Amino acid sequence: MYRIIKDFAEDWKYESEATLKVFKNLTQKSLEQKVSPDGRSLGFIAWHITTSIPEMLERCGFKFEGYKENMPLPEKLEEIIKADETYSELTAKFILENWKDENLTDEVNMYGEMWAKGKILAVLIGHQAHHRAQMTVLMRQAGLKVPGIYGP
Repeated sequence: MYRIIKDFAEDWKYESEATLKVFKNLTQKSLEQKVSPDGRSLGFIAWHITTSIPEMLERCGFKFEGYKENMPLPEKLEEIIKADETYSELTAKFILENWKDENLTDEVNMYGEMWAKGKILAVLIGHQAHHRAQMTVLMRQAGLKVPGIYGP
C-alpha cells in the first residue's frame, strides 16, 4: 500500500513505461496468440491491462473521456498502444493533482469491498505487472522478443 503519492508517481512512470515496452514488441499478428484455444489472447490481455486503468479509477471519481466499460478490443495494435499511453498519462496527472498523502488511507468501495486509496494504487501497479508476465509467455510462443523489465 502506498502512503506517499510521490512514491507511486515514480513507480507508475517506470511500470507504465515497462508495459509500453512490452506492447511495442507485439505485432498485429501476435495479438491473436493464445496459450490454448479457449485461453486469453495477447490482444485481450493487452486491452485488459489498458482498460483496467480507467475502470478502476472511475470507481474513485475520475472520468476518462471516451472510456466506456466493456469497450471492445480494437482491431489495430496502434489503438491499444495509444489508449494505454493516454490512460497512463492521465492517471499520473489525476493522482498528482487530486490525491494527497494524507488521503491515501481514505477508503473507496471497490468491487464490493472498501479499499484504501493507497491500496488501489498498489493494485494498479501489481495488476499491470501480473498481466505483463502472462504476456511474456505468449510472446515467447509467438517468437517475439521479450524486452527486459527488471533486468536483461
